[in-house]
Amino acid sequence: MNILISNDDGVYAPGIQILASEIAKKHKVTVVAPDKNRSGTSSALTLEIPLKCEQLDNGFYSVNGTPCDCVHLGSHRLMDNKPDMVISGINRGANLGDDVMYSGTVAAAMEGRSMGFPAVAISVASFEAKNYQTSASVMAKMLDRLREYSLQSNIILNVNVPDLPEEKIKGYKLTRLGCRHRADTIIPAKDPRGKEIFWIGPPSEPQDIGEGTDFDAIANDYVSVTPLVVDFTAYESFNSVKEWISRL
Repeated sequence: MNILISNDDGVYAPGIQILASEIAKKHKVTVVAPDKNRSGTSSALTLEIPLKCEQLDNGFYSVNGTPCDCVHLGSHRLMDNKPDMVISGINRGANLGDDVMYSGTVAAAMEGRSMGFPAVAISVASFEAKNYQTSASVMAKMLDRLREYSLQSNIILNVNVPDLPEEKIKGYKLTRLGCRHRADTIIPAKDPRGKEIFWIGPPSEPQDIGEGTDFDAIANDYVSVTPLVVDFTAYESFNSVKEWISRL
């Protein structure tokens, strides 16, 4: 298979290097990733400046853009053949619940799927990750299965892996997204000239962490696999929305 790998942590991040090395054992891999950390960029595209691409000594492509830029550039210009799958990761830190709205890792997979390619986003559930190889092995096993069982055309898989040695992983769980508290995480500060500035702080504590959620799976040492829909249309709301639109 031809596999396009990207991420939002940047082309030098350990997660993408370990993932590429593992997947390249069985598949042809092209790595196209941002030249620096682009976490939290969601589905942004770079429209005001030209993209620059440099091939590194290890064969990876470094791009001065977002994860979605990288998926476009990789699939349309840098690969000899279109990818059979887009894999985004391994992200440093979990992408659980509301995180998926902001995650460049998830967005890269979404972008690949919107372009017609099956896609998976994979993250290790720790910002101090020590077991990237476990996540890489999980992805390699899933890829073998996905060759037999193709994904539906409108979904990606959002995969989160506990930061544990592989033998301590209890298994895999199909999960739904949990959610976090809507807390104020804005941190005020002063710049060197005394002007007020603000930092967006760490995510809020989780709120919906019940059985069946991605939070619950990770907390109990299971790999969380959450199917996400690329088409955001709320078809179940058509009747109610149609009723009040007809009165405008």
